[in-house]
Amino acid sequence: MTAIEKNQKRTGWVVILTAVTMVVEIVAGWLTGSMALLADGIHMGSHVLAIGLSWAAYVLVKKLSADPSFTGNKDKVLTLSGYTSGLILLIFAGMIIAGAVGRFINPRAIEYKEAIMIAVIGLGVNILSAFLLQHDHDESDHNIRAAYLHVIADAFTSVAAIIGLLTAMIWGVAYIDAIAALISSFVIIRWSLGLLKVSGSDLVR
Repeated sequence: MTAIEKNQKRTGWVVILTAVTMVVEIVAGWLTGSMALLADGIHMGSHVLAIGLSWAAYVLVKKLSADPSFTGNKDKVLTLSGYTSGLILLIFAGMIIAGAVGRFINPRAIEYKEAIMIAVIGLGVNILSAFLLQHDHDESDHNIRAAYLHVIADAFTSVAAIIGLLTAMIWGVAYIDAIAALISSFVIIRWSLGLLKVSGSDLVR
């Protein structure tokens, strides 16, 4: 099995895992009336889209490899997919910042136990996804790196959320949760900019 076939299989499993989690959370949110569960399920949809893009790039490259009439650079497809995922990751970080700032301006009550449960579920899914996407960090495949960064970023956000929520619940200070979200978003921005820089430079070569 080639590296592309292995990475296609990895990303395919992560897409399925994330999509199943998304459906379960949306259905559970609808049945229980939990807006937190519903919102997290919809948020999972953005990761299905981003990682699905990575999977589709491998499918396209595999087809191009089997086409003798194609004389272009197939690696550019993977690099472009990685670059696009980096942009999605940057938008994701911007949405976190907007949400955190909104909490400072219009604070609202938090259902701590339910929110922590959701964060723990999300963390578990992302740890499993990261294990599936584990790769050699020296390899030049920006597509698998982008998919890996998506799940690591989400896992990091879940950890920050759990710590922030626990601290806020114990101390009774709700804005700590928003601070944790801001910190995680700045780290994600750094990761996404690094991915954009490396993949962007490869695109223009």
